[in-house]
This record gives sequence, C-alpha cells and structure tokens, in this order.
Amino acid sequence: MELADILAPRAVLSCTGVTNKRQLFERLADTASGLTDFTSAQILDALTSREELGSTGLGNGIAIPHGKLTGLKGVTAVFARLDQPIDFDAVDDQPVDLVVMLLAPVGAGADHLKALSRVARLLRTEAITEQLRAETDAMRLHEVLTAPVETTYAA
Repeated sequence: MELADILAPRAVLSCTGVTNKRQLFERLADTASGLTDFTSAQILDALTSREELGSTGLGNGIAIPHGKLTGLKGVTAVFARLDQPIDFDAVDDQPVDLVVMLLAPVGAGADHLKALSRVARLLRTEAITEQLRAETDAMRLHEVLTAPVETTYAA
C-alpha cells in the first residue's frame, strides 16, 4: 500500500495556530469528515478513544494517530505539518510537528497495519522529514509524501 493510494491532495494541511493535541485532532477530524461519510464528531471520538490507550507519538516530532470506524470504505489518511510543535506525550517526550492520521474500517487489520507500517517507515527517513519540515505549501507536501521512494530520497 502506497501513501498515494490513501492520501488525497486535499487531505494535506499546513497548520498554523494549533496549540494542543485536542485542536489538532479536531482539525484532522474536520478534514477527514470531508473525505468520508463520517461526521467530525465520529472521527474525533475514534481518534481520542485510541489515544486514551496510549500516545501515538512515535518520537522525533512524529505522530501517527489512528482510529477504526465501522462502515468506512477504506483506509484514509490526513497529513498535518504544524508550524509550531505541540506536546503529544510522545515516547521521547519531544513535541510533535509532523502528523499522519490514519482511519481504517473495523476489521481491516492487514490494510490498517500495512498503512501504519508504510507511514512509519516513510517518516523514519531523515531526508523526507527534513523536506516536510522545510515546506509549507500543501501541494508540495503532498508531492513529497507520495513521491516514489527513489525520487524522495534524491531530493
């Protein structure tokens, strides 16, 4: 599964003014609502329910909040680049500024895990995270996230 398959260009945000995890989740839920048949409240509930189990902050300024929704048609992603890092209770206690939210249908275990793995692998690549942190244009961010691996590493 490639990120281009689940991340629409309109699902890439360059966020300003987000100061906490709740605001971030609300912004992600609002965007995802426009991509799915779910309300912002339903998506926010899925994200916060999962986050209550433990932080999805991976470290190095990266978080992958995720949730499952009954009836969702397929895995859906939303990316946010924050202009100011926020506290996320990440495993390394560092603030987060790069976020990929994943939503998956209930029962889509393999696809959900493939998407999580793909995103985590991509965001562990220093050259990619440097590009994402240097860019503010949403279309360019989408290009970096969805570029073939050879193209992304070359930049």
